[in-house]
Amino acid sequence: MTALAPPLSNVQSGLAKNRLGVWAVLVQVLAAAAPLTVIAGGATGAWAISGQRGVPIAYVAVAVVLGIFALPYVAMARQIPNAGAFYMYVTAGLGRVAGSMTAFVALLSYNAMQVGLYGGIGYEASNFLESQFGWDTDWYWCAFAAWLVVGTFGLLRIDFSAKLLGALLIAEIAIALILAAVHVTHPAGGTVSFATLSPSSLFASSAGVLATIAIAGFVGFENTTVLAEEARDPRRTIPIATFAALLTIGLLYGFCAWAVTVRTGPDNIVARAGEESTSLIFNLAADYLPAFVIIAGHIFFVTSLFAAALSFHNTSNRYAYALGRDGILPAAFGRAWQKTQAPVAASLLQTLIGFAVIYLYTIAGWDPYAQLFFWITASAGLGVLTLMVLTSFAMLGYFIRQRTRRRADSHDTSRGTPAWAGIDRTRPRRVSVWRGVLCPIVAGGLLSLILWQTVANFHLLLGVDAGDRLRWYFPSAILIFALLGVVVALVLKLAKPTVYARIGQGGAIAELRSAR
Repeated sequence: MTALAPPLSNVQSGLAKNRLGVWAVLVQVLAAAAPLTVIAGGATGAWAISGQRGVPIAYVAVAVVLGIFALPYVAMARQIPNAGAFYMYVTAGLGRVAGSMTAFVALLSYNAMQVGLYGGIGYEASNFLESQFGWDTDWYWCAFAAWLVVGTFGLLRIDFSAKLLGALLIAEIAIALILAAVHVTHPAGGTVSFATLSPSSLFASSAGVLATIAIAGFVGFENTTVLAEEARDPRRTIPIATFAALLTIGLLYGFCAWAVTVRTGPDNIVARAGEESTSLIFNLAADYLPAFVIIAGHIFFVTSLFAAALSFHNTSNRYAYALGRDGILPAAFGRAWQKTQAPVAASLLQTLIGFAVIYLYTIAGWDPYAQLFFWITASAGLGVLTLMVLTSFAMLGYFIRQRTRRRADSHDTSRGTPAWAGIDRTRPRRVSVWRGVLCPIVAGGLLSLILWQTVANFHLLLGVDAGDRLRWYFPSAILIFALLGVVVALVLKLAKPTVYARIGQGGAIAELRSAR
């Protein structure tokens, strides 16, 4: 492969530097994971769809798998701190064509996740207003209200979003823990059961379905690296925030899901989840808490969806920003508003997409919950899972090549300082075999297995029959965008080689002279 081209003056990073500490990064990714939404909706859906009671242990197992993935992932973030994250890492490990392919899948996935959440916000908020106040409000007015607030915050400084998300996150986690405490202290039959934490559930016939739904609840934790350019001391901030997010999500999901099974009894959880859906966790505690706490729980369930939408808005516009900076998208997307250092064009594009989708669903009369929230976010989760698999093998290639170059340079003193040493030679460049080779192999293998199970059972996630052609529409969209990324890279290589040479060069590693 050729060496990276020299940086161009018009593609310098305009994002804010040293603005986000560990807490600010952490709340961004925890908000994207939407803990209360997952506990109230994701867990109950997992029980109802899989027919298995082992959802709590599935969350713990998935946290372990993603922890293995995160070890080399944060090592890459230390060496390549960039808003492009997956796109940059795949480019570094597998080349520019694969990087462009990854970029287009990331754009599709994170934009889909963000706009899909508007369906959930609109549906849940309109139902809440009707049930509590008797207001007959169409879902799209609630969705447009959320859209307006998200779009506005997308143009402001990133730390403003962090403050809002932090407040909402603390509230929703507090509600989740209060409900879980009530569930555990009022066990079915007077006995606390740990049956749903048995590892045997991981080997059941429907374990693949469990893993598929469980991993969807973690989507968003990987976005710590997207904020690396805006973090204070990213070498320290990003790893701490990443593992803190995984630990928090894994323990919270596992504990709260287990608490629900204690309250219903392990043998009753599947039936109750199918009957009561997202209301289950609130219904189980309603007799033991003041009414205002249950009402607050429903409010923060809606704000959990809103917080996730805002977090994914910040993620999707930073991917667009990174691609504009590198020349894959028009240069306007690679510029930040000087006043707030937010990627204004990228943010406005995402806001326009959100408006178009809400408007389309409104005039078409499509179901905002099933067809927008559920279908689109499930498909986006499939896209993010695909990105994790690609990134696992890209990290393997990157670290193996790095070790090979290191050995070659150590035997050739005439070459001087190796080019791959990077800009900041104080950064730790040596990655252990465990972290750089074995972890990517294990994570890549396990995530590939989950990806295969997800595609095989995608009809269950959509709630359609196995023979329904709809099950293939959304995976096909991911494939089409991947092929589009390949085509764009090849066209650039032939027609605009200088732009092609900039793929994977942006921001903090613009001067990296790594041999490709």
